[in-house]
Amino acid sequence: MLPEGTREVLLTEAQIAARIQELGQLISDDYAGKNLLLIGVLKGSFIFLADLVRNISIPLTIDFVTLSSYGDSTTSSGNVKIIESLRANVSGQHVVVVEDIVDTGWTLSMSRILEDLHSGNAASVKVCTLLDKRCRREVDVPVDYVGFEIEDRFVVGFGMDFDGLFRSLPMIAALDEKTTL
Repeated sequence: MLPEGTREVLLTEAQIAARIQELGQLISDDYAGKNLLLIGVLKGSFIFLADLVRNISIPLTIDFVTLSSYGDSTTSSGNVKIIESLRANVSGQHVVVVEDIVDTGWTLSMSRILEDLHSGNAASVKVCTLLDKRCRREVDVPVDYVGFEIEDRFVVGFGMDFDGLFRSLPMIAALDEKTTL
């Protein structure tokens, strides 16, 4: 059943679960025998990150940063706010930054998170995203692990929201353009 306020289901729960299992295996293979640190970009990545770590078969640690660029809009403002910074020491760690969606690229670029990780002597830094909206990219940011590439639509579910709503949907759905709060 289609949740009220959404237009259509783009990715089902089963499709997402299967792809996350594949991503977990890829990351496990790539980082076997290495010190792996996953950094979740909150709030949107928390469900994806939780499922991803359950599908990674090697030891790892987790930390979080909280960034915001959307507010209560359906488009990125380009003005990224760092709400909570990283706490972990990244020196010598192989870091994978976990995002829910990479859209314009401004969130990762403007937050300087990738630059800070490199200057903190991380052994390596890569980006994993559930959704890649490459068609909207304004800033070139490296994305190493991609769940799904999607078209230019505002999506909700699986941790992604519209003004705090829809995060708990187990699927990815397109927001109905008429939805307002």
